[in-house]
Amino acid sequence: MSVTTIVITDPEQLAKLAAADGPILFRGPNGETVRWAEPVPPDQLAARFRSPISDEEFEELRKQTGGRPLADILRDLRQKYGE
Repeated sequence: MSVTTIVITDPEQLAKLAAADGPILFRGPNGETVRWAEPVPPDQLAARFRSPISDEEFEELRKQTGGRPLADILRDLRQKYGE
C-alpha cells in the first residue's frame, strides 16, 4: 500500500479532519464522491503497513554484491524516458 500525502492549508478543513470520528467522505465541488478515508490513530499507523519482503529476505538481499551504480541506472532511465 502506498501513501499519498496531501497538504491542507485551510484552517477550517484542518479542524474538520482533526475532529473526524469515523470514516471521512471527500466530495468534489460538484458533490461527486472523490474518496473515502478511514482515520487511523498515529500509534496504530505503523502496524497497518507491512513490508512485502520479510526481514529474512532483506538480510539475504543485503548480502548480495555487485549490481550497478545508481548513477548508471539513472542515466539509462533518463536516456530511455527523458528528463
